[in-house]
Amino acid sequence: MLLHTFFPVAVAFCAMLMDLRTARVDNGWILFSMAVGLLIRVWQEGVGGILSFLAGTAVPLIFPGILFIYHMLGAGDIKLFCSLGGFMGPAVVGKCIFCSFLIGAGISLAILISNGDFRRRFQYFFQYMEDLIRSGERKPYIRKGMSETENFHFTVPVFLSTLLFAGGLY
Repeated sequence: MLLHTFFPVAVAFCAMLMDLRTARVDNGWILFSMAVGLLIRVWQEGVGGILSFLAGTAVPLIFPGILFIYHMLGAGDIKLFCSLGGFMGPAVVGKCIFCSFLIGAGISLAILISNGDFRRRFQYFFQYMEDLIRSGERKPYIRKGMSETENFHFTVPVFLSTLLFAGGLY
C-alpha cells in the first residue's frame, strides 16, 4: 500500500520542483514515471493492467487537454496528469484533476485578493472569450507582459492534490 500512495506523490513532487526551478517538466521524468507506472500496474493486475494504464493516461487528454489548446495550461501539466493517470487509473485521476483545479482556484483567488485586481482580470477573461467567439481564432490566453503572480505553476496544485490522494481523501 505504501507504493500505491508514495509513487504518485514522488512523481508530482519531482515534477513540481522541476517546474518551479526551470518552468518546465522534463520529458525524461514523465517517460520514466509512465514506464514505472505501467510496470507497477502490470505487476499488480497482470495483462489487464495495460488497459487500465492506457485508460488512465487518456482521461487527462480530454478536459485539461482543451485548456492546453487555449494555452491556459501547460503541456507539462497535461503530461504529468497522464503519468499520474496511468498509475492511478481513470476514475482516480479524474478526482485528482478535479481536486487540482479546486486547489488552483483557491490559489488564484488568493492571488487576486493579494493583488487587488479582480475587475481587471475578469475584464481580461471576458474580453478574451468575446474575441474568441467573435473571431473563432484561438490565441494564447497568457499574454506577454503579464506579471509572474498572474501565472502560477499548476504543478503545485497537482502535487497538493496527490497529497490529498495519499492521505485517503479520494
